[in-house]
Amino acid sequence: MAADKPEPVKVLYCGVCGLPAEYCEFGPDFEKCKPWLRDHAPDLYPDLFAGGDGKDVEKTAERLHGMGISSKGNTGGEASASKQEEVKRLPGGKIKKKERPEVVIEKIVRNKRKCVTVVKGLELFGVKLSDASKKLGKKFATGASVVKGPTDKEQIDVQGDISYDIVEFITDTWPDVPESAIFFIEDGKKVAAA
Repeated sequence: MAADKPEPVKVLYCGVCGLPAEYCEFGPDFEKCKPWLRDHAPDLYPDLFAGGDGKDVEKTAERLHGMGISSKGNTGGEASASKQEEVKRLPGGKIKKKERPEVVIEKIVRNKRKCVTVVKGLELFGVKLSDASKKLGKKFATGASVVKGPTDKEQIDVQGDISYDIVEFITDTWPDVPESAIFFIEDGKKVAAA
């Protein structure tokens, strides 16, 4: 007897976002997908569309609000309000926290003896990076340039190991940058400069 060939799996794709219907909840516009899913795949999300009128969804939202999980209103005092301001929701329900303005200084060793000091985050304090690179180059008599880092954010690369002299220069030159907001990267860990 010959073995039967397996049948290909038939996948239902969402007409709104283009994802497979069972993955719509992780897509960018789940709210827009719900009417299409209600008509074409009601068995995939029975808990969302149980009554067909959306009352179950409202009941769930009310229960979450009662437990302090929902973002409706402020039940946890001012501490939770400040945390809600810092949190940004990304598509798929992921949470992204706002970046605190801080300057990160990292020393990168290349060719065993040569060093490059990388300064990231000065632009968060209103410092123009091109002017800052010129001042750093003049102060330390080295080459300094503005380059895009691995995360596509601009940073200043200064030739040489000036990582400990640079803190005093930054705080003196730009008084808006507090010393408590300057950090070093040492052995892969962030260490405060102060």
